Amino acid sequence: MSKRWYQENKRDPWRRDAKSKGYRARSAYKLKQIQERFGLLRLGDSVLDIGCYPGGWTQVAVEEVGPDGIVIGVDILATSPVEGATTMVGDITDEGTLEAIMGELDGRGLNVVISDISPRLTGRYDTDQAISLELSTMALDVASKLLVPKGCFVTKVFQGAGIEGIVEAAKLRFSSVGRFSPTASRTASSETYLICQNRLSRNKGDNRTAMEFLQSHLGNIGIVVDSDQEPNDDPLVGFRKIEKRE
Repeated sequence: MSKRWYQENKRDPWRRDAKSKGYRARSAYKLKQIQERFGLLRLGDSVLDIGCYPGGWTQVAVEEVGPDGIVIGVDILATSPVEGATTMVGDITDEGTLEAIMGELDGRGLNVVISDISPRLTGRYDTDQAISLELSTMALDVASKLLVPKGCFVTKVFQGAGIEGIVEAAKLRFSSVGRFSPTASRTASSETYLICQNRLSRNKGDNRTAMEFLQSHLGNIGIVVDSDQEPNDDPLVGFRKIEKRE
């Protein structure tokens, strides 16, 4: 841990405030600012938090939906229990995980999907941005599958090659799609949040999954998706982008 990193975090007012208010991460304030601007979470809503670890967004969701709401958090890492929510360990691409989520809903529709999911950072921007893009697109596919009509979806994306692909995929599924950068985001961060409102009853003229749409978009802008992995690779780290050779 570098001295510079320690000093910056020590001076971080959002981190200090989060700690004093009992939030598990400073990122809780990003969702609070999204909620203040867009009002996506309502009393009584059913909410799925994808990539919930360590639980900051789950805590905020519980506050917003109240005692009659349902909040489910899922992550490949174990998240300490959050009062008023159900947390589970699972991979959102696994049908068993989706079945467990539906079981917790107990017949209720899912109103909102939120995701502050992040990759294990490598320090190589292109790689980290590509992995983050795939994770966010996987979350979009889950939201598309589980949300009730007029439902909402929020996910973090990093600016860079391919971001327009997920934006366009979202526009096929929601009547309102925009980007928002909370002031609680770090100044040097390239992150922004995709705000998707009013889930359509069916996609606009394109039945491909969001992931298939993204891969096609990457090909169209000269980036080849290489899905081959070495035997010992972690299957959850995402795809690698390779510049197309003439």
